[in-house]
Amino acid sequence: MRTDQTRFVIQSYGEGGRVPEEQQTLMLDDVHVVDFSQYLAGAGVSRMLAEMGADITKVEIGPVGDGGRLLPVLKDNRSGFFIQHNRGKKSVALNWEHSEALEIAKALAVQADVVLENFGTADVLKRRGLDYESIRELNPSVIYLSVSAFGRTGPWANKPGFDFIAQAASGLMHMTGSPSGPPGVVWSAIADNNAAVHGFAGLGYALYHREKTGQGQFIDLAMVDCLFHHHEMALEAWHLSDAEFVPQRMGQHHELVFPVGLFQGPESWIAMLALDFQWENVCKAMDRLDLIDDPRYADISDRAKRRDELIPVVEEWMSTFRSDQDLLDHLEKHRVPASPVLSPLDAIDHPQFKARDMVRWVDDPILGSVPIPGFPWKFSTQTELPELTAPLLGEHNSQVLENKLGYDAEQIERLKLSGVLIEGPT
Repeated sequence: MRTDQTRFVIQSYGEGGRVPEEQQTLMLDDVHVVDFSQYLAGAGVSRMLAEMGADITKVEIGPVGDGGRLLPVLKDNRSGFFIQHNRGKKSVALNWEHSEALEIAKALAVQADVVLENFGTADVLKRRGLDYESIRELNPSVIYLSVSAFGRTGPWANKPGFDFIAQAASGLMHMTGSPSGPPGVVWSAIADNNAAVHGFAGLGYALYHREKTGQGQFIDLAMVDCLFHHHEMALEAWHLSDAEFVPQRMGQHHELVFPVGLFQGPESWIAMLALDFQWENVCKAMDRLDLIDDPRYADISDRAKRRDELIPVVEEWMSTFRSDQDLLDHLEKHRVPASPVLSPLDAIDHPQFKARDMVRWVDDPILGSVPIPGFPWKFSTQTELPELTAPLLGEHNSQVLENKLGYDAEQIERLKLSGVLIEGPT
């Protein structure tokens, strides 16, 4: 039964609560961000903000700018990595050896709603008067997000680090791989991207808090903290088991629950996760009703302890199917959670990823059409994403200095000739 409130939502936004395209606005189109970050953890935050309409001024350090511009794969001296993570930003490239460049950077930060940085140590910006305390003196409502490997406090605060290092320090690497082998590495920037999402979310709450109170704030975000937050049961399981359970690498199958792991299917690996209430579904799918009431496998812990007995049973049954897809269809029919182990390239033509626009082809002025991962949030008030391109080095020097700081053409030309402003071909 629809309430009056429900009817109002439908009348205003249409069925499904979706705002008609002609009424849509970008949710952050009045938020101004100055981004001092480079590579990924910080750039990922500002890219997501840009997708939602925020005005991003990317302040790059000359002569080469963001180090991400140099990361492979390069084509025509243009980095695909940079394109993906810096779309929708205006590039201002400054030679920080000039005091006038630092004055420009500070003037931009003082006007911003949000300032973002991800330098290895806090003193990089503090020495230049671009730290939170310096900016807050002139802009008390500024929200300042600092992303680093280990955070701005603690004995490791000045320790340099990247994604790979954060994986190691967080315990995530310790938990990855085979129990009989060395620790494994997630060869995807899981720490950088995870920190970016955490930073993006944190800024949303900080902006909401400022909307209510008028207060700005400093946000200290560590990549290693974000990954440590992933340990969903390691600490409490160790404590509550009186140290009987020790967090360690489990390989293909979970140590405490079964069936949770990777199984050899007819063609390739199949991921399956069935919790206690789904065990009966697995048995019915395998036509092994005898296993349901077998006292050896009474609960999830019993099955986990006897997983070496059960894995061959499951995999032998899986081998009877003609294809992985036939197997997956059968498991889905019995409501058993399972999935093929897809590669990133499998996503390009996969109907699920296509349906959710998770592979986007974006236009670049140098490289043409380039595929990138899509935007993960699906907002009913912003169903259409803006068409964004990554900037050339210093592409927006004149535009930003003129529109935001009131410089005239003569002043800008002088800054170019003196080497304060940097421009590049890519």
